[in-house]
Amino acid sequence: MLGLELVVLLGLATLLGDVLSKHVRITPPVVLLVAGVLLGFIPALREVHLRPDVVLLLFLPVLLYWESLNTSLNQVRIHLRGIVLLSTVLVIVTAASVAATAHALGLPWGPAWVLGAAVAPTDATALGIVGRLLPRSQITVLRAESLVNDGTALVVYGVAVGIATGREHLVASHVGWLFVRAYAGGALVGAAIAWMAVRARRRIREDPLQGQSLMLLVPFTTYLIAEEIGASGVVAVVVCGLIMSQVVPRVVRADMRLQANAFWTVATHLLNGSLFVLVGLELHSSGKRLSAGDLSWTVLTALAATAVVIGVRLCHLYASAYLIRLLDRRPKQRMLRFSNRSRLVSGLCGFRGAVSLAAVLAVPLHSASGAPFPDRDVIVFVTGGVIVLTLLQGLVLPAAVRWARLPRDTTPEQERHLAETIATQEALEALPRLAAALGVDDDVAERLRAEYENHLTFLRARVDGDEAHPALRTEREYRTLRLALVASKRATLVRLRDERRIDDTVLRELVTRLDNEEVGLAPHRPTD
Repeated sequence: MLGLELVVLLGLATLLGDVLSKHVRITPPVVLLVAGVLLGFIPALREVHLRPDVVLLLFLPVLLYWESLNTSLNQVRIHLRGIVLLSTVLVIVTAASVAATAHALGLPWGPAWVLGAAVAPTDATALGIVGRLLPRSQITVLRAESLVNDGTALVVYGVAVGIATGREHLVASHVGWLFVRAYAGGALVGAAIAWMAVRARRRIREDPLQGQSLMLLVPFTTYLIAEEIGASGVVAVVVCGLIMSQVVPRVVRADMRLQANAFWTVATHLLNGSLFVLVGLELHSSGKRLSAGDLSWTVLTALAATAVVIGVRLCHLYASAYLIRLLDRRPKQRMLRFSNRSRLVSGLCGFRGAVSLAAVLAVPLHSASGAPFPDRDVIVFVTGGVIVLTLLQGLVLPAAVRWARLPRDTTPEQERHLAETIATQEALEALPRLAAALGVDDDVAERLRAEYENHLTFLRARVDGDEAHPALRTEREYRTLRLALVASKRATLVRLRDERRIDDTVLRELVTRLDNEEVGLAPHRPTD
């Protein structure tokens, strides 16, 4: 029965953590971590341990796939060089620096390298903390870095664990082959699964249930196949998600996209929240197994590792920027530069999370000789401590963003206005041809032309920012009246159901239509 109780507790903790974070103005992951630590005091939960394969196969594929679907491939192309440096060089340097620091504090080299590899990658799912604070280009670089660097970190981690257990030897050619297989193999698997998914989507275009089932299977299948052939499941899922983000608007029906967005938004929110609660539980559990003396030393190691993680990240961001400026002086490159203050903000966004937790929990209990893996509890506790401490950076991020005086990112608004204006203009130009091809009466075509011309006038007036413009006032009054009529129609439908003049199934169908109409009429809210 503990399984069901745990599900209920995780759901309640996630819900209450979200509510509490808004009241105390602390980022949700920090509140959820504290909730997990507090839940660890419940006797029945002290023996709850999160298996690494659960994190790798249940949490990571879904979370990474959803993040990839919502990442701008165009922005990734623009900032590709910086993303590659962050997801490879920075990960390796961070792992080595943390390993050297932990060894200097008394941890043997084998466990030290395992610890360094575990805390090296940043977490894409924790970036929701800063989604509304940073310009689009900056958040895209951070998100892409977090999506790709997991592959690098897991290769380093696998080598470190193999050496620590006596199953591997450090050979440069072997390590190089592991990196090639991880990235090239993962990219090929991701592209292949995306190609098959697109073909399958076209065949089941008219069946919403089959379409959603296929979408749910894609990330798990991609991850599983990549891991089975020794490639990076993380890279495969990211590549697949980026490709699908380009083709979904072409091959998926509008109603199915709405269903998918609603499902994935709720599912990833619950999974992400539950994961942070489980991190807190694991942190409490590993701390209980350490003696008082070891605990003090382990806390010191966690603080030192966190300082190294943050320091190395800041040094890399500044050093790589000045190196690129020295080597590449093209005007195009100058347009991509970030300010020194914005780089400091990016340095504070190096949150750790799911991959670090999964890696450290996957540390084997025994070495090849059968002896216990050295300092496993220390590695688990220090990794949990680094996750907590890096997430606490979210508390100072709003102040850091204000200090950095980041320019307001108006590019999405400008692009949105451009897209709506051109799309409406070209629709007006295509109207006579489409009306003739479909055999539509002239009265119908003229009615639609008037609606589109009014909308085009509204779009042109909105860009001027004159709130008193007649077109803007007319549009506001039109939307307000339409929304009031939708509410009236919904109330009528409910009354007819209550009077048993229509069935519940008819009510749900018609209310869904009204809901879609209301969403279309509601004022636009920018997304993260």
